[in-house]
Amino acid sequence: MMKNTFRYLCVTLVIMSFSVRAFPQADKAEKAGWHLGIQAYTFHKFSLQEAIDKAYQLGLKYIEVYYGQLLGEDIPGTMDFHMDKATQEKVLAYAKSKGVKIVASGVIICHSEAEWSQLFEFASSMGIETITCEPDYKYLKYVDQLANQYRIDVAIHNHPKPSLYWNPELFLNAVKGLSNRIGACADVGHWERMGIDPAKALKMCEGRVKTLHFKDVKEKEAGEAEQHDVIWGTGVCDVDGMLKELKRQNFKGLFSIEYEYNWDNSVPDISQCIDYFHQEVDRLF
Repeated sequence: MMKNTFRYLCVTLVIMSFSVRAFPQADKAEKAGWHLGIQAYTFHKFSLQEAIDKAYQLGLKYIEVYYGQLLGEDIPGTMDFHMDKATQEKVLAYAKSKGVKIVASGVIICHSEAEWSQLFEFASSMGIETITCEPDYKYLKYVDQLANQYRIDVAIHNHPKPSLYWNPELFLNAVKGLSNRIGACADVGHWERMGIDPAKALKMCEGRVKTLHFKDVKEKEAGEAEQHDVIWGTGVCDVDGMLKELKRQNFKGLFSIEYEYNWDNSVPDISQCIDYFHQEVDRLF
């Protein structure tokens, strides 16, 4: 009898632990509309299935997929907006099994109206809410038309020079007159590397910020090709100032963690970034 009771208690505890993991209490960030997720490129050395596993391990509920990543051992192929319906369903089912939602995709550049149309059709089929991209200026009006047709937001990303959108002035001039479906995916690390104050850039883009590729970067050193990512709050980005500015704007949207360092074992670093984020949110709200 004691043996059966012990076994019952063990099973109950396991079920309870999974229930807590799958249905966590909404924290202050969620209540404020700040959705913390991961950009899958952070785990580009792994498959998408493994990236989803790592998101689950980190307690993250949202993922932004990137095109070209291997799907996984159980799902042949790569992330591609030409993906057939059966493969789409397998990807969505796997993400759902881990309590992770694919909410965004990118960064992508399409080279014809036909490609843009296929991309939006794919995003709609996958339930993707935001397309992260860097459209050629000549396609902006067409992309805006598709965004409204499919009711999918577009977040224009700012890669460094020679990107068309490397500074906020270029972005703001390009999107004048476009609908509110068109906004920015603010990559704050790229702004910092380009000598642009990220907090000031966010202020300039007020009303157009859709999502963020959020990060902190190390101090610039002579002889180094790039200021690599560091644990949030330990680098030169004014993380506190950026979060305060976003709160002032009443920003609501996705913070994609894009941690481009320690590629083979970045989970411990990312875990510290997540802790820092929640500490700051607790203080702000």
